[in-house]
Amino acid sequence: MNANLPLILGSSSVFRQAQLQRLGVSFQTARPDFDETPAPGETAEQTALRLAVGKARSLAGKFPHALIIGADQVAWCNGRQLGKPMNVANAQQMLTDLSGQRIEFYSALCLLNTASNGLHTHVDKTVVTMRELDGGQIRRYLEREPDAVYCAGAAKSEGLGAALLERIDSTDPNALIGLPVFKLVAFLAAEDVEVI
Repeated sequence: MNANLPLILGSSSVFRQAQLQRLGVSFQTARPDFDETPAPGETAEQTALRLAVGKARSLAGKFPHALIIGADQVAWCNGRQLGKPMNVANAQQMLTDLSGQRIEFYSALCLLNTASNGLHTHVDKTVVTMRELDGGQIRRYLEREPDAVYCAGAAKSEGLGAALLERIDSTDPNALIGLPVFKLVAFLAAEDVEVI
């Protein structure tokens, strides 16, 4: 019955768009309008989920009869949240700090049915261990992978960022890229949208 509801990806992330395109489902994208500032005392997992749901709900007025995907990712290391560096200088500092460290990535997903107000939520935890990196390696990486400044922790794992990593522990390798696809397929099925 919900197969007639349009699917909206509430994200301007080209990485998430590419992930959804690989599933072969018809969708459109919309840029959510939601403040991404972490709330005081919030865990990384709580921040990621609040932002994913907030992004989806921010689009509900524009799409009153739709399935809206909201997603967000927050990295956590050494007792602090790591966002997207957004520029090379910040990315260099972030990667210097993360060298040899264990980082937890919380990739939150929600599927909001604005017709029924049904909401499915999930947070996937991926643990990444970074290699020991020197300044030259970090500089060369950022020169060759300029999009890394838009990735949490500045590590674009699906590209050259794989060379920065020593180990990934995950139940869904897609989650680290930004979209927990395994859980999304289950959420879509629950809303009568079959991917295969």
